[in-house]
Amino acid sequence: MADFLMREGHMPETTALAPDMRDALRKTGRAELLVGIPSYKNAATIGHVARTAAEGLRRYFPDARAVIVNADGGSDDGTCDRVRESADGVPAIAGRYQGRSGKGSAFRAIFEAARTLGVSAAAVVDSDLRSITPDWIGRLLGPVARGEADYVAPLYARHKHDGTITNTIAYPLTRALYGVRVRQPIGGEFGFTAELARAYLDAPVWESDVARFGIDIFMTTTALVRRARVVQAFLGAKIHDPKDPGADLGPMFTQVVGTVVALARQHAGAWRDVSGSRPAPVIGEVIPVEPEEVRASTQILIEKLRAGAAEQRKTWDEILSAEVRASADRAIESGDTSAIAGDLWARAVYDVVAAARDRDDTEALARALLPLYFARVAALIGEVSDMDQAGAERVVERQAESFERTKPYLLERWGA
Repeated sequence: MADFLMREGHMPETTALAPDMRDALRKTGRAELLVGIPSYKNAATIGHVARTAAEGLRRYFPDARAVIVNADGGSDDGTCDRVRESADGVPAIAGRYQGRSGKGSAFRAIFEAARTLGVSAAAVVDSDLRSITPDWIGRLLGPVARGEADYVAPLYARHKHDGTITNTIAYPLTRALYGVRVRQPIGGEFGFTAELARAYLDAPVWESDVARFGIDIFMTTTALVRRARVVQAFLGAKIHDPKDPGADLGPMFTQVVGTVVALARQHAGAWRDVSGSRPAPVIGEVIPVEPEEVRASTQILIEKLRAGAAEQRKTWDEILSAEVRASADRAIESGDTSAIAGDLWARAVYDVVAAARDRDDTEALARALLPLYFARVAALIGEVSDMDQAGAERVVERQAESFERTKPYLLERWGA
């Protein structure tokens, strides 16, 4: 997947828009604003999302011509019908996208719709949200529509066991590499300019993991590398369909981290001279909230560490430092993962990033890190067990600072 090379003999689709969606867009004509919703079998929740998005568009942009676009993965539960029924006076286009199955392909269809309609600002929101409010639409679209920002990332409170890929890798690594503190770089809700939408479409990535769960980190990284004006919109608590990090997140982890590593290889010139980080401005008052609890099993995580280590031993010997391997072995033997933290965890991630300089198999590199991720999450659960949300957030910040402090280790390995 490195450098997003196309698979041999498999040419990408020329468009992600199916004929019925193209026809609907032509009939719609032009629009100024767009809210996109990717979906797959979300009939139970997407009606609320579409209804709230429509209310937000009417409340905050009453004079703008706005459209809701639902790009669906082939649901058979009436998901698209729910969008059309719930848009409440706002034009709604809903249909199946074309191309590889995944969230990224749905986003590609939304980007194409934005280009076809000639919108100046667009936003995307997840289809399983239960906490979305009209304010979300105002804060995601408003800074772009007013010309104050090019890219709006979400900032929300999540339970200390939720968002583990973000907390352990996506946030600290993105911050250390590109020098901007975007707290939720794979959050799912974003606002962006038409120019960024065109840049996403023009990138030759749609046969890679960007077509799946790699899309969010691709969008954020592309915005940072292009030196777009990036801000964060405070959205309160994110209540959606959470996943147990031990039971559910393996494929997502591989796709996200594989994309992160491939992007780091592609954009080495943009991050090698970056030192430290600066905050991204926040839109909206940050109010302390306690999100819904997310349960997580450390026993499952340790079992997955042991099973994955047996599969990845050869790759570990090739890419990981002796210190990281020794700490992993102790965790496997004892079940105590507490050492997989701080600077050591940062070096483990940097070992994988550095290996990508001379290797094309970034998906395999991501799979090699997966068992250590399970160990890191198990350790993190232990670290924050007696803490409230604010205390857990301080732990995540200290981990991010470790990534910044340890970045010379990556530079040394990359240059070796």
